[in-house]
Amino acid sequence: MSEPARPSALAPFRIRNYRFQWPADLLTSWAFEMELLILGWYILVETGSVLLLTLYASLGYVGTLIAPMFGVAGDRIGHRDLLAMMRATYAVLAATLMTLAFTGTLTPVYVLIVAVLMGLVRPSDLGVRGALVANTMPHELLIGAISVSRTTMDTARIAGALSGAGLFAALGMGPAYVAIVSLYVTAMLLTLCVNAPKKPHPVPDVAGEALRASPLRDLKEGVTYIWTTPRMQAAMWVAFLVNLTAYPLSNGLLPYIAKAIYGTNQTGLGYLSASFAIGSLAGSLALSMIGGVRVARLMIASTLVWYAALLVFVQMQTLETAIVCLLLTGFCQSLSMISVAVILMRAASEHFRGRVMGVRMMVIYSLPLGLLAAGSLIEEIGFAATGTIYAAAGLAMMLAIAVHWRADLWHVHAPANAR
Repeated sequence: MSEPARPSALAPFRIRNYRFQWPADLLTSWAFEMELLILGWYILVETGSVLLLTLYASLGYVGTLIAPMFGVAGDRIGHRDLLAMMRATYAVLAATLMTLAFTGTLTPVYVLIVAVLMGLVRPSDLGVRGALVANTMPHELLIGAISVSRTTMDTARIAGALSGAGLFAALGMGPAYVAIVSLYVTAMLLTLCVNAPKKPHPVPDVAGEALRASPLRDLKEGVTYIWTTPRMQAAMWVAFLVNLTAYPLSNGLLPYIAKAIYGTNQTGLGYLSASFAIGSLAGSLALSMIGGVRVARLMIASTLVWYAALLVFVQMQTLETAIVCLLLTGFCQSLSMISVAVILMRAASEHFRGRVMGVRMMVIYSLPLGLLAAGSLIEEIGFAATGTIYAAAGLAMMLAIAVHWRADLWHVHAPANAR
């Protein structure tokens, strides 16, 4: 008998909920990228301090510490409703910055305050949307759905970076924020169009006990669940590691790299950001069209190549060569992070998915730690030396993870490598 036909890359769009969630996630990601670029450039130009730039980038992740509670809330009230409330919050905060910009009262202090408030909520967006996809998508379409969902961030980083830089340079911050507020409001409305899946609960005989359980007990159960599942624990360590040592070099520090290393303006910054996103988009599309992938092996290999590409990137002296390196970096990053998400979603039972993705978002807290440490190191030893230390350390630690969990990640018959 012949093997069943592999689902096409567009198969997830046969699911009605996905046809609404995907554009909602896309517009949200687009607004995220525009804000990150516009405000990062504003802080750097207004203050001239790389430390304040890394502080601003770090504040966007303060909510990672409470991300597991968002996962608990999603498991209790439903991921769609939680996601809609989060996106309404983004719209209100963006409207506040828009008003300050139009009235001429915007200062770096106000930007940092709003960054704190936004940072309490925004880090959980990716986890909640992932849990919603997993709850509405058939098992055989999960890899394709997560891969296509990843394109919302990739395409948004391309369009958001270029359009954000263009609007900011041509019209100023106020008009740019009119577009951002509109994107958030539209995303919220599309999210509400998703038919809320039935709230997942444990099996009926323990349902009453689960409802009486406290949120802290729910959280403890989620952490224990992850810690006692080796492939999930390994995936969490990979996520922690790349946020600590890889993402600072290609995300939060890009405004500094563009201005101080390559002497370019907002447009050059947009090209750098977009090149990373183009590579990431290529990775997402490639994985959505390839069947039979052993995701744990892919996670290991792509993460190792990601660090190798970063080692080359930090030595580049021209904008053009840096763009080429960021293309490869983005491609490998996409394969790595999709693999992490698939491992977690496949291993997690339905009523634990929110908590699992909440803990996944919590490990992003290593990103602000990495950013703040990088800002201090750059002032002492320079960007190239700092980047080399980060990439080399990440490469060594990733090899250690692969060796320690080799039975759960590399063995061809390991559950994490199921096709």
